Amino acid sequence: MKRRFNRSAAVQRLAWLDGLRIFAAVMILLYHAQLLFTQYRYTPQPTGLIHNLQQLIAETNSLATPSGWIQLLGIPTLFGFQFVDVFILLSGFSLMLAARHRSFDWLGFWQKRLSRLLWPFWTVALLSCPVLWMIGAATESYIPPVWNYFAAFTFPLLIDHRASLLLPISGPWWFIPLILSFTLCFPVLHRLVYRWGSRNLLLVSLVITLVYRALAIYTFGGQPTYTILATPNGPLPFYVLLAKLSTFVIGMVVAQAYKHGRGVLFWPQFKALRVGLGLYAIGFVCQFYQLGWIVCDLLVPLGLTLVCVVICRWLTAVRFSRYLALRLGQYSYSFFLVHNFVVDRTLGLVVKGDEVRYAIALPLMILGTLILAAITDAVTPLLQRALARLWQDIDYLLARKPAVTAPRWVPSVGDTVGYLDQQWTVQAVEVLLDDGNYYLCKIANAQQTRWVSQEQLQLMAPTVLAG
Repeated sequence: MKRRFNRSAAVQRLAWLDGLRIFAAVMILLYHAQLLFTQYRYTPQPTGLIHNLQQLIAETNSLATPSGWIQLLGIPTLFGFQFVDVFILLSGFSLMLAARHRSFDWLGFWQKRLSRLLWPFWTVALLSCPVLWMIGAATESYIPPVWNYFAAFTFPLLIDHRASLLLPISGPWWFIPLILSFTLCFPVLHRLVYRWGSRNLLLVSLVITLVYRALAIYTFGGQPTYTILATPNGPLPFYVLLAKLSTFVIGMVVAQAYKHGRGVLFWPQFKALRVGLGLYAIGFVCQFYQLGWIVCDLLVPLGLTLVCVVICRWLTAVRFSRYLALRLGQYSYSFFLVHNFVVDRTLGLVVKGDEVRYAIALPLMILGTLILAAITDAVTPLLQRALARLWQDIDYLLARKPAVTAPRWVPSVGDTVGYLDQQWTVQAVEVLLDDGNYYLCKIANAQQTRWVSQEQLQLMAPTVLAG
């Protein structure tokens, strides 16, 4: 049966989607914490299911603590890396859901999306540099090299597909170039959805991904990112977009079906659970065999996402849970950017291998990372504002013939303006320099706030016009 896509459904979608995002970010934090605390004693190996289960049982016994819950969390968190692929699927879903029309402004999309990805990244790099230097100097611990921070400040000018210059700062940042790759490719994929149809694009992407992953394993000498083996090229072939292409496209296809009131998101909950658990179980077993590496990173995120969607929908049916998911979900990206700093320094400087301290530190690391993520999102628009003002001043001072023409309109608080094909409200206005011709506006919509030049805005509902 076909259902109508309406505003109330969109609000509910945002609740479970944001809840799933922050849950995925927390699971990635727990995964990295578990790896560092256990000193990488266990990672999935292509030695078969039985051998890996034996290793897991031994690992769980070695982590038994008086508190007991660390033993419960031990095994699931060792597979928290699987939520990286969930992020990729959700990224394809979110971008396609936001693209409401067949016509597509490529440049506008890239400007908006790259701004959403890069500004928080630059903010985290800028804030973490002095903090990590002070911590390292005070405790005689590791301080990331200045050259690598320069690469972070100028990212993505100094970039390769595995972000090798970023890894000395934060290992999980290998994921950032991959997300940027999908951002650059999304307009092409969006066009192909309408030109080829969702089914044909999905089939082509599946063939490309499966063939590439087979080549990555048996020809390129690669291995999945979560395994530690002595292969010729390690995980390098799996950092490439082609290794995850079908997962991203599946997210797009699900979103396209959802907009038309059909697809897996309209399945009965118990059917979604059964299918999700089945796909996850097959993918979980496949990751323990080299041949299974070809399909495991496709099956696992599909099954895991289906199961998590059902659970998140159950939880967000409660008003408070829905509010909490919407509030916390907005910090998921900054949470991911920050989490490894908190985990690495807490385990190295505070926990120091003590199981009781580790049990106490886990919830504190989650809370601390969430606070730092909120600070990052609060500082980001301030950084944008400062740099935009600095650039306007430099441009004004160095221009041979500074523009003296009056602006088309004088921005005022309360103006409704258009920016990046969205409606915004002006919340504050600042005059740059002294000539009154350059205005910097603080604009906001339901999701975000930013500072932009008046020249980038289109007046929609004037309150004060230029004389």
